[in-house]
Amino acid sequence: MYDVITIGETMLRFSPDGFSRWDQAESLQVHIGGSESNTAVGLARLGMRVCWLSRLTDNDFGRRISRAIAGQGVDTQHVVWTNEDRVGTYYYEEGSPPRSSRVIYDRAASAFTNFTAAQLPVNLFVPGNAKVLHLTGISLALGEKTRELIHEAVKQARQAGWLISFDFNYRAKLWSPEAARKHCKTLFEEADIAFIPKRDATTIWDIRSSDDPRDLLSALAAQRSGKLTVTTMGPQGSAARLHGDCCIEPITPVLPIGRLGGGDAFAAGFLYGWLTYQDMRTAMKWATACAAVKYSIPGDLPLFQKSEVEAQVCQPDTPASFR
Repeated sequence: MYDVITIGETMLRFSPDGFSRWDQAESLQVHIGGSESNTAVGLARLGMRVCWLSRLTDNDFGRRISRAIAGQGVDTQHVVWTNEDRVGTYYYEEGSPPRSSRVIYDRAASAFTNFTAAQLPVNLFVPGNAKVLHLTGISLALGEKTRELIHEAVKQARQAGWLISFDFNYRAKLWSPEAARKHCKTLFEEADIAFIPKRDATTIWDIRSSDDPRDLLSALAAQRSGKLTVTTMGPQGSAARLHGDCCIEPITPVLPIGRLGGGDAFAAGFLYGWLTYQDMRTAMKWATACAAVKYSIPGDLPLFQKSEVEAQVCQPDTPASFR
């Protein structure tokens, strides 16, 4: 039995050393990164039983990704392997204000984009085999075949009695706000737990709220029929609402050594706290603490220790910085 099962694409990430630009690069750092697997690793590092589903090309790149995720305690035995297609990659140039970071995706025709609904392990989607299926809007952005995969997984998870967790995770380089609104609307509204940054709520749903996070939560709650909704708001911190009960978690900015994956670590912390304690305020503290510690770790993966996250949870004011 798993606590959480997640589905998504993980890529190799190449970056120049330090804050170098591409035209300065003489060597590259290599990391692996994917929103769903980042969250899976965070959950596993907190002691949860997690399974990651994906489709990978059976070559050195694909095996490196699988080994890296499995090495953190995530079950990868249900990954679909193929001798066809390719492993997706992306290229990240770290910026420092006023220069923004830059991302270039090279993931077209990857093995994951050809992961069909028929290839889902049906023996996995049975009652009692998991508590939560965690998904993101990134998968929905990768094409019609992937959308069919995600919708079938949701259908099977619902039939098995699992909860659905959905992180909107809008990526402007993958699709337009109009396309994201069209293809994410149903899953966002019907998921038992939904994560969405304030900026995405503004971009996708045109929600114009005041500085009071309760206004934003009220608008999102109306769209989601009161179901558990979590939002991150940059310097304002984060907030959650469930059937009229609101929780606001303040932050203190931290130095963002490893900015990538911070939101995924936040989701991992919240899911851990919710599944363990069934208390929204406790879940928010774990989410904030996980994001804070992740920001101190280079790379995409949240390679924190549970004890250091717990130390942050126990502080009266947990520092964090959000996507």
